[in-house]
Amino acid sequence: MKEFEIFAINPGSTSTKIALFKGDKCLFSKNVPHDAETLKQFPTISDQLAYRRNTITALLDESGVRLDAVDAFVGRGGGLMALEGGTYNIDDLLLDHARRGANGIQHPANLGSQLAYDFAQTFGGRAFVVNPPDVDEFELVARITGLSEVTRESRIHALNQKEIGIRYAGKIGRRYEDLNLVISHIGGGVSVTAHKNGRMIDSNDNVNGDGPMAPTRAGSIPAVALIKMCFSGKYSEKELYGLITKNGGLVDLLGTANVREVLDRIKNGDGRAKIVYDAMCYQIGKYIGAYAATLCGKVDAIILTGGIANDDYLVDQIKKMVGFIAPVVVMPGEFEMEAMASGAIRVLSGQEKTLSYTGIPVWDGVLKTNV
Repeated sequence: MKEFEIFAINPGSTSTKIALFKGDKCLFSKNVPHDAETLKQFPTISDQLAYRRNTITALLDESGVRLDAVDAFVGRGGGLMALEGGTYNIDDLLLDHARRGANGIQHPANLGSQLAYDFAQTFGGRAFVVNPPDVDEFELVARITGLSEVTRESRIHALNQKEIGIRYAGKIGRRYEDLNLVISHIGGGVSVTAHKNGRMIDSNDNVNGDGPMAPTRAGSIPAVALIKMCFSGKYSEKELYGLITKNGGLVDLLGTANVREVLDRIKNGDGRAKIVYDAMCYQIGKYIGAYAATLCGKVDAIILTGGIANDDYLVDQIKKMVGFIAPVVVMPGEFEMEAMASGAIRVLSGQEKTLSYTGIPVWDGVLKTNV
């Protein structure tokens, strides 16, 4: 079988990760830095396109990396309406939605599809996005809350979680679509997700204050206590949003998001650090149990991934809590670049069908009365 060449592009706030693959082998990988002051000069995220492209091209030229033989360019994706998981052709509609952030979100990831398309136009080859952040496969019952104005939305580490599910299935000689898995991505944020026959049917909102606390996120907070904070006069809306999304969790409780630092403090007898870290482990285990329940206890494996899954202490604590449900498998780290390349290869080799972006959200946030 042909070893396809894939160029993967993952834009971040002040850098862009790039990687060139031939089959499953990475030939070149780099995190291309961008000048923060220069980025501030652009009115919108999409206005950064030419600057980022030229910076990437200059580095590739300097490194002697050629893209003429690339079969497909894959961008991180973002700014799209809620869609099913899979690998999507980058067409005019998808490109338009990414450019303007059709879902209301302006994020550097929106540039991924734009850069991939731009490179494909220059060098030839196809352009894809693979399991972008906008993937939403929730079952309807998982969306409902006790308030008519609030429904739950899918905000998951979709790209890495899907890749981990596919990799695990391959290791045991099964199809991802035939398995029930609970996968927990444990990094700066934590997403715990129920995967049922290849679909992510329920998960905590990794971004907006739901689920376990994490190094930078507060997780679920008792609602009345949070309301009191909102009207206490101590915090602005921006400050409270920051506490929930980037300055909560270990940052708020221990003053750091660095887990290695927390573990060093525990080794040196810091009792507060230990109880806080134990609480984070406990909450992750508790949510894994909850999502196992959404699968009616029929779980083939519980998989721990993300950078913090490298910590044996955390893994042991979680195993003690949930090991009775299913085997606990540890697949630490993040595989976003590999996941983008793998998605393109599955399509190019005929293992999967390429999907077309419709722009019609799989869920519009409205619970209709005639469901």
